Amino acid sequence: MGTYSTNEPIQGDGVVVDAAQGNWVDTCAPHSWRPYLRLARADRPIGVWLLLFPCWWSLTLGLMQKAQGAGLMASDLWTGIWSSILFAIGAFVMRGAGCAYNDYVDRDYDAKVARTRSRPIPSGQVRPKAALAFVVLLSLVGLAVLVQFNMYTIWLGIASLGLVAIYPFMKRFTYWPQFILGLAFNWGALVGWAAVHAGLGAAPALLYAGCVLWTIAYDTIYAHQDKEDDLSLGLKSTAIRFGDQTKPWLAGLFAGAVALWAGAAVLASAVFFTYLALVVIAAQFSWQVTTLRIVDGDNCLSRFKSNKWIGWALLAGLCADLSVRGSLGPA
Repeated sequence: MGTYSTNEPIQGDGVVVDAAQGNWVDTCAPHSWRPYLRLARADRPIGVWLLLFPCWWSLTLGLMQKAQGAGLMASDLWTGIWSSILFAIGAFVMRGAGCAYNDYVDRDYDAKVARTRSRPIPSGQVRPKAALAFVVLLSLVGLAVLVQFNMYTIWLGIASLGLVAIYPFMKRFTYWPQFILGLAFNWGALVGWAAVHAGLGAAPALLYAGCVLWTIAYDTIYAHQDKEDDLSLGLKSTAIRFGDQTKPWLAGLFAGAVALWAGAAVLASAVFFTYLALVVIAAQFSWQVTTLRIVDGDNCLSRFKSNKWIGWALLAGLCADLSVRGSLGPA
């Protein structure tokens, strides 16, 4: 990859070059909506999944712990279903708000990078002030979702905004922006539990810590696509920090994530299926590390996107254990 002048023409109809060709935004969405949907990364849903899964995991873990203690009533299950829907809506709009805010902050850098110069702000599809207004709009929708929960959860959700605000600036100052991203992006691993218990505990703390390690790992893989441009622009990342030692670092981060998730499962009284899911996840992590080629952008992107299956695997294990735990009743 190299740097480009912002005066060069943009690919037809404002298509973003690093989005999958033929995605639903480019083919189905109304033309007037497309620049803003692209700004929200609606053409690349992987980020929504990676933001949403920690919420769903934590919610299910919290219900499992409740089943072990006081047992579950039908109202708890309906609350779980409704909360899952709210988290899905919240993940979509807040991921969009975060991406739009990040693009606003990085607009001058994005204009100089081949992979990002066709994004809506540097390409002129969306003006910076309009992008900020879009951030506010999406954030208000997110707030409307958040206030559906208990007061503890509301304040806990609001507490994440400081991390969200500072994250885009971190790559200017530290080789560890992925750590700040992990702290911000996985806040749902705390919020899901709080939605059930109106408080926190050791189990969601371990889940959250494991998710942070997971995010550092998968975003390091993602960042290897841009490391040459980042170096030329004076930006930093764990991809640059780890360099040729990326694979050992990833192995350690993934192993730590699995260990911390297992600890959370023990504390929440998981039965069997969660641990089986973690075995599958460990195997998938091993595949990511052993097949990764950090000099191949397509290879990095496919490994990054494969983390969606980590989310589904752990969710399936947790839901299966919740079903078993619910049928057993309180201990």
